[in-house]
Amino acid sequence: MFERFTTEARQTVVGAQTEARRLRHGWIGTEHLLLALLAQETPSTAVLVRYGLTHDTVAESVSAHRGDDLDADALSALGIDLDAVRDSVEASFGPGALDAPARKPGCAEPGKHIPFSPRAKKVLELSLREALAMKSRSIRDGHIALGLLREGDGMAMTVLADRGVDTAELRRELTVALRS
Repeated sequence: MFERFTTEARQTVVGAQTEARRLRHGWIGTEHLLLALLAQETPSTAVLVRYGLTHDTVAESVSAHRGDDLDADALSALGIDLDAVRDSVEASFGPGALDAPARKPGCAEPGKHIPFSPRAKKVLELSLREALAMKSRSIRDGHIALGLLREGDGMAMTVLADRGVDTAELRRELTVALRS
């Protein structure tokens, strides 16, 4: 199936792994696919941005839902700047010095493969179906976006719902962008 992916679609899949690592998650979920889509500059990304979806706003929503910033917020309330502490440690011991020994449970080790969640796998499968339905010979990043919408669940859809995105209208606009 991956041989049918365009460069942008492949970048989305690779980018999803990068996003999962950045967030220190031990899986690649629908939220990571959405973040990877938003990290690119394609016509499909432009459609997502028109709906108020940016990489930063989605990353904030994902972190808020997952509770990733709870420790940082607690330390900040005590006057401790976690970013400043990290910068200081990395200046002394090198980049990523804090990452290796203090991984969250379920977090993949640096350099190791991060597995796709069942929902994320389904999104990729549905992206193929979306491409076939549009009689496309290749799977583009927009097909992955349509696969996210068609799957209809997961953290990506939670973020869209929280932002009040009309998914039927978004689907229509993505389809138009893919056909042009």
